Amino acid sequence: MKRIHAIYGAGGYGREVMPILRTRVDEQTTVMFVVDDVTASTTINGYSVISYTEFCQLEADEKYFTIAIADSAVRQRIYNRCLGDGLLPASVLADNVVMMDDVSIGTGAILSPFCCLTSNIRIGVCFHANIYSYIGHDCRIGDFVTLAPGVKCNGNVVIEDHVYIGAGAIIKPGSTENPTVIGRGAKIGMGAVVIQSVAEGAEVFGNPARVFAINKT
Repeated sequence: MKRIHAIYGAGGYGREVMPILRTRVDEQTTVMFVVDDVTASTTINGYSVISYTEFCQLEADEKYFTIAIADSAVRQRIYNRCLGDGLLPASVLADNVVMMDDVSIGTGAILSPFCCLTSNIRIGVCFHANIYSYIGHDCRIGDFVTLAPGVKCNGNVVIEDHVYIGAGAIIKPGSTENPTVIGRGAKIGMGAVVIQSVAEGAEVFGNPARVFAINKT
């Protein structure tokens, strides 16, 4: 059986994800990058870079995609287009990721090395957790969420769709009755210490984190 697995996006994050994928596929699977605006055949770090149109035209029994693009709106658009064209979403997890009891993750996730997910966690589609990210018990995370390197998301936190959490940010734990909620489309700045819920579309920075802007959706 011939399989192809493409990392969609050959920027910095895509080039970090490719070595993880390389260790997770068998010899029957060809790996490559897909980039929307490629104008000529090229290679990056020894891997072919082709256009989306070329990817769709390749002959294979199964064609998988994983989107390594930080912008969550772009990620959603690409995800929906790929599904519509009959391509198969696939997750890429480093071999030293720790997942404990009752962890559910949607399709198309990327979990980089040294991530830890403890127990009773639910995560939506196209989730990104960069290196050394931590997710505590009873967290609920929506679709197209991004955790930059070193994020610490403690127990009983709800993160809604399209949230971006910057490198080294810390989210305080909530409780079963009163979880800490990070609203849809919120952006948490690098190194922020979030000690209370964050409104939809808010941008927060600092220690303790304070609101600098609210973006209407």
